[in-house]
Amino acid sequence: MAPGIPTALDRPHFIGIGGAGMSGIAKILAQRGAKVAGSDAKESGTAEALRELGATVHIGHAAGNLADDATAVVVSSAIRADNPELVRAAELGIPVVHRSDALASLMDGLRAIAVAGTHGKTTTTSMLAVALTDMGLDPSYAIGGDLAGPGTNALHGEGDIFVAEADESDRSFQKYDPQVAIVLNVELDHHANYASMDEIYESFETFARKIVPGGTLVVNADQGGAVELAQRLRGEELLNIVTYGDSAQADVRVHKITPRGLSSEVTVLLNGKFLTFTVSVPGAHYAHNAVAALAAGVALGLPAHNLASALGTYTGVKRRLQLKGEEQGVQVIDSYAHHPTEMTADLEAMRGAAADARLLVVFQPHLFSRTQELGQEMGEALALADASVVLDIYPAREDPVEGVTSALIIDAAKAAGAQVTAVSDMSAVPDVIAGMSRPGDLVLTMGAGDVTDLGPRILARLASPADK
Repeated sequence: MAPGIPTALDRPHFIGIGGAGMSGIAKILAQRGAKVAGSDAKESGTAEALRELGATVHIGHAAGNLADDATAVVVSSAIRADNPELVRAAELGIPVVHRSDALASLMDGLRAIAVAGTHGKTTTTSMLAVALTDMGLDPSYAIGGDLAGPGTNALHGEGDIFVAEADESDRSFQKYDPQVAIVLNVELDHHANYASMDEIYESFETFARKIVPGGTLVVNADQGGAVELAQRLRGEELLNIVTYGDSAQADVRVHKITPRGLSSEVTVLLNGKFLTFTVSVPGAHYAHNAVAALAAGVALGLPAHNLASALGTYTGVKRRLQLKGEEQGVQVIDSYAHHPTEMTADLEAMRGAAADARLLVVFQPHLFSRTQELGQEMGEALALADASVVLDIYPAREDPVEGVTSALIIDAAKAAGAQVTAVSDMSAVPDVIAGMSRPGDLVLTMGAGDVTDLGPRILARLASPADK
């Protein structure tokens, strides 16, 4: 039987309860029997799903949303100090708990697998959650995206395993004490919180040192930052390090990846034996994520053959190369990619899966700070598409930065030989894509902001009897 509710979270109030990370914790607490409440900026399917679990969800932020008997107010790093509910919590003397502390408390007493890295966390965590469920282990999990099958980002299971996505963006992953941790990659990102690669490495080292004594760190043997991290940790006592990847020195070596349309067949060399299994999403990037999941499960003591077979049941995460539909011979696919490495991986995956198709991208940059630092690389990534539409920057939690606009990306893309169109008005995008596309094309809506809302609108426009 899994643990119950931490006393401090018996009646929690979540500010921003609809967020990917916050909603997952709220769902698990509600499933464990907590009296959950919270607020979010707008109505959503997530808010309704929480209500169905018994949670009270207010739309809009107001001091009156916070009940006097709340035992804690849960916040993420995105919540500003002047939020009226946070101000009210201080007046009432209600403790404020960061979401990472809340998640850490939910993992107490369970065998935890924490998945970290600059990108690929959601996919890898999801693969583990689906595979362990298929094996009948009934895990708990908290993920940054909704699974395509169960349609949820979190679940309270009765088993003794908890799989969690570990977010490095605000150093919150340093709160966890996993038995097994995965580091997929280590790259400079989240520039508002990290000034250099040295700070990034220090943060990941702190995370790795929180692994329980005798636990295992699973590291990508092919990515420079992850390799550097492993080298820095080699002298740590009571920490087992397992590497995976194409490298001949990898402990779990990728022997071969064979594309099979929108899936892949993967063969690995593990403990001196070859093991072949299917990954039901396209691209080498996702195949490697599956191998990382395999290595982590084996480190936890699970049988490799059973786990490999179960990994084949994973069918994707919403917003991770998710097919939204097809109209007039044009497929529309949604991608959460917003870092240049992610963008490149998804574009290459689609190229491999549909080599004869034209690839059209609608890209929305995410954050001024990220665009300022990585705009050049974003533009170069877009050169992998046949044509791109670039929207204005989605600010999320940030204020504008003078001189930082989508033009940084557009100029870099054009310099790399890409065909790019700048569109500031999102409502104009469906008409623009309808005019550009033809039967057989693939259209990717790409980014971490509200660009995802364009998929259905583009499909509706393509289906319109009006002339393109």
